[in-house]
Amino acid sequence: MSFLRAALFLHLALAASAAELTCTLTNAKGGDPLGEAAVSLIPLDQPAPPVSPEAKAEIVQQDQEFSAFLTIVQTGTKVVLPNRDKVQHHVYSLSRPRRFELPLYNPGQTESIVFELEGQVTIGCNIHDWMIAHVVVVPTPWFAKSDAKGVARLTAPAGRYRLEIWHPRLGKPETREITLADGAAAREAAALTLKPDRRVRRTGGGKNGGYR
Repeated sequence: MSFLRAALFLHLALAASAAELTCTLTNAKGGDPLGEAAVSLIPLDQPAPPVSPEAKAEIVQQDQEFSAFLTIVQTGTKVVLPNRDKVQHHVYSLSRPRRFELPLYNPGQTESIVFELEGQVTIGCNIHDWMIAHVVVVPTPWFAKSDAKGVARLTAPAGRYRLEIWHPRLGKPETREITLADGAAAREAAALTLKPDRRVRRTGGGKNGGYR
């Protein structure tokens, strides 16, 4: 069997045994929906497929904010960082999985960073203290971000997984083992205890990115 036919066979086999997961997240204090959280499924019975060579994400600098506030990527993904502002930025990260610095980053300039190591990376701007973005690097292609209603939806092959949930105000990721059945719809819910929100706030009536 040729490589192309084998890859097609594997793709069809995984699609045939796909399962759906709906994960609903709330703030344990008050029960409000929790958006901007990373939800990932890490397989326990077999290795995760490698990242696609075409995999790419984008974090834009615009209106003196990062967009998106939270980005989830598989290990090995390239993240593009265009400056679409009218001012310079000084983009950097001191996080252990991916330290980098882009000083005096000019309007119209575009750089890219490859995230090779699993973990959470916080990105900031040394000129505009309120500019914060988070990149969650996971060893799996099965991930999603919770929406404003606190809901994240994922589709993955049937099997056993470590469900991992991360939010910028969690002390550490929330994890649990789950099993997805062939063709079944699964539901998980988590009420998360969050740390206080200590971000620097933008003044002067500008827009604020963020989370509850």
